[in-house]
Amino acid sequence: MATEVKVPDIGDFDEVPVIEVHVAAGDTVNAEDPLVTLESDKAAMDVPSPVSGVVLELKVAVDDKVREGTLILIVDEGGEGAGDTQPSATDVESGSGAATPATTQADAAPKPDYAENSGRAADQPDNLPAGAYTDEGGTLRSADGTTLGADSPPPMMADFSGVHASPSVRRLARELDVDLNTIKGTGEKGRITKDDVKAHLSGGGTAGTGVQSGMGIPPIPTVDFTKFGSVETVEMSRIKKISGPALHRSWLNIPHVTHVEEADITETDAYRKEQDTKAREEGYRVTLLSFLIKASVSALKQHWEVNSSLGPDGASLIRKHYYNIGFAADTPNGLMVPVIKDADRKGIREISVELGELSGKAREGTLKGGDMQGASFTISSLGGIGGTSFTPIVNAPEVAILGVVRSKMAPVWNGKKFEPRNMLPLCLSYDHRAIDGALAARFCATLKGLLSDPRNLLL
Repeated sequence: MATEVKVPDIGDFDEVPVIEVHVAAGDTVNAEDPLVTLESDKAAMDVPSPVSGVVLELKVAVDDKVREGTLILIVDEGGEGAGDTQPSATDVESGSGAATPATTQADAAPKPDYAENSGRAADQPDNLPAGAYTDEGGTLRSADGTTLGADSPPPMMADFSGVHASPSVRRLARELDVDLNTIKGTGEKGRITKDDVKAHLSGGGTAGTGVQSGMGIPPIPTVDFTKFGSVETVEMSRIKKISGPALHRSWLNIPHVTHVEEADITETDAYRKEQDTKAREEGYRVTLLSFLIKASVSALKQHWEVNSSLGPDGASLIRKHYYNIGFAADTPNGLMVPVIKDADRKGIREISVELGELSGKAREGTLKGGDMQGASFTISSLGGIGGTSFTPIVNAPEVAILGVVRSKMAPVWNGKKFEPRNMLPLCLSYDHRAIDGALAARFCATLKGLLSDPRNLLL
């Protein structure tokens, strides 16, 4: 039985590129085997096979853009008769099958990679430079108007045969007269991206050098580190490659300010430890992050601007009536940000259980797109590692992010004497366009008060 396999629910992502295809026509797959890998602006995700069988026909290729419901491939669940299926054009081009008698060499031959031009004559040679056209008088001209005739043969297109880049990037390079052979790709497996081409034009470097087209930011000079000692190049994890540009974009576009405060969590942490002892018997943990999420929701309700986003016009705020709290999860491949949805409707126990489940999925690499979408406020906790303070980067389009580090016992004056108290540093980074210093201080003061007594979180 032939079964169509389509892209499942991947959240609100649209036009997501396919970065890897793991199967070919004729391959046998088992249920849950990865078929393709998609790359959103937040993470890469594998699309597993819902059934077992033989792949009859692929419907997507690397660099194709897909969305929920896009047909990926067709699987014969019975696994019989797959060999009788005529290979598709995709199979022929990829070498996974032989051309049928009806397929001629001309049909199977790859088409020239040049930019389309509405003025190109039907009999125009295929090796013309990008933008060449025939004018009203029938004269063949290049994009800059130079006559191309029999006595002046058109220049051949640049040879990009050994370059790892998609057709759209090749076309862009030819239109901009950029030699892809001189560019080092920063995409998956060294693939050259459009940003690499644009960065090359703006500063002669790659996108990874910090060059921003039109921003006037000078590139970081290239250094030959081998002059100083032994080195090796280690490829960054996929998560870091994806999150890096997003963090860079936020840092460049958002006027960051960080407000630092301390909260006395002596009573709250004592209560947390009691609850954690009981929770272990039921198979989950109660960490301070659960209380931070609960307290943050209460503070956000009192200071709604911290839970907002800037409007597209830059002159308004989008007030959100939901409280979805993202939290930074440390994984072997880098930080990921799962989201606790509707945190205002959940108690400490429910939040703790969900934190454990999402953190486990993050470490295993099984988070779905929807698990990392829709946050209205984010918490980044380094409490298990250490530190005294730091400046977390706002996770746009949010306007604030709370950073916390390890709490410490400190002498605190109570009006009569010093006494040991468990103090937790709070670091609120915020978008100064939406939040001013006074509002940030008030928000942190509210949060500080809520964390001082666990009974405040039961209201």
